[in-house]
Amino acid sequence: MSGAGLWRLTVRDEFAAAHALRHYRGKCENPHGHNFAVELCVEGNTLAPDTELLLDFATLKGALRASLAGLDHRMLNETPPFDVRNPSSENLARHIFRDVAARLAASADPQAGNVRLVSVRVSERDSQSATYLET
Repeated sequence: MSGAGLWRLTVRDEFAAAHALRHYRGKCENPHGHNFAVELCVEGNTLAPDTELLLDFATLKGALRASLAGLDHRMLNETPPFDVRNPSSENLARHIFRDVAARLAASADPQAGNVRLVSVRVSERDSQSATYLET
């Protein structure tokens, strides 16, 4: 059986921030902090002819790191777009997804145009996470 191959690359990073969930009935409506873990996955089927890499991990990690820099050590409720949008894990995952997608589209790495961002997962703790995908 043969077919087109597909590779997926995954990188992880984290950031520390505080938030308070609006309209939530419970302790999480009060300001509290997390060390958020973020996992991002891209896929593609074209390796660079010289390096035989789908995308340099450094490019992927750099895009994620740059995205998280605007969230790290912040009170998310005071940081756009979360000054208006609820700073839930779901909304964080979507925000990071779209920000990283834009960074990859503008990347100087020619291989960045050969990958598709698949998902971003945000975890407040090991036992729970929110994953955002666009189809």
